[in-house]
Amino acid sequence: MRTFYYVHTGHRVGLDRFRRASAILNCLKDEDITLLTSDYRIAQEARNFGIEKSVGIDVVRNIPQIAENGDRLIFDSDEANSVMLEDMRNYFSSFIRISDNKDDSKADKEFLISPYLEGEGICNAVVVDEKYFGDFKKDVNLSYFFGDDDYEKDLEKYFSFIEDLHPHLQLGFYYFLDYETMLEEKFPKNFEFDDYEEMIKRSEILLSASPQAILDSLATGAKPIYFQREDYTKEFIPLFEKLSIPIIYEYNKNTLNKIINNISVIKYEDIDQNCNKIASFIKNNLNL
Repeated sequence: MRTFYYVHTGHRVGLDRFRRASAILNCLKDEDITLLTSDYRIAQEARNFGIEKSVGIDVVRNIPQIAENGDRLIFDSDEANSVMLEDMRNYFSSFIRISDNKDDSKADKEFLISPYLEGEGICNAVVVDEKYFGDFKKDVNLSYFFGDDDYEKDLEKYFSFIEDLHPHLQLGFYYFLDYETMLEEKFPKNFEFDDYEEMIKRSEILLSASPQAILDSLATGAKPIYFQREDYTKEFIPLFEKLSIPIIYEYNKNTLNKIINNISVIKYEDIDQNCNKIASFIKNNLNL
């Protein structure tokens, strides 16, 4: 009986779920778990995140080509409809689903990890890697991370949103080669994809559309600002409101300026270290 962890990744959905999986798998280093991604490229890169076993499977329906009936699965994706989810619950001996939907509910034959829900068979937790908790030298005033994906080149379309702030730019994973070259020229102060951890730890203020980056930043004691991309889920909004994280919609420049000018008085909430809690929940319910 083997254990798998599936995450939805790709050039139109980014790497937020992958970064979350990396955090969880780092808490389960002693367990034999194979990561499955819907993108071959990040599967090859996974070793640089400390993930020893990873396989690209292209689409969620290919999971049974790798896993066998009776195996165990951790599932982080919104690709599956109710019928597919029920099939998975029946196919795997143990099934843990990660949910960001505050209106979700736990089904029979599954366990849930959620920042919103509580109850039997549910782990109420926000996932952040342990490495982001601590005291860090904040020598970068402002960093800007649009996200790991920008297929439509929206970052370029909205340069006016941030260019006069002269931020350090965090480059994403799924950027076109010529596009990335242009961005590096436009923003001479930049962080490469591999420098994400350094960027998170060094940035005093992080402006980002990546929900996971926002949570990682908050853990370091920084002052993150979330802006809602039109093509990204809005499921994190209630969580960010609870944590007193400022939120910007529709590239509202005036709102951004007001937030930055008054950021010293914003009382951000602390985020808990949940590594042991999540690891124990997974081990107990997958019988690891």
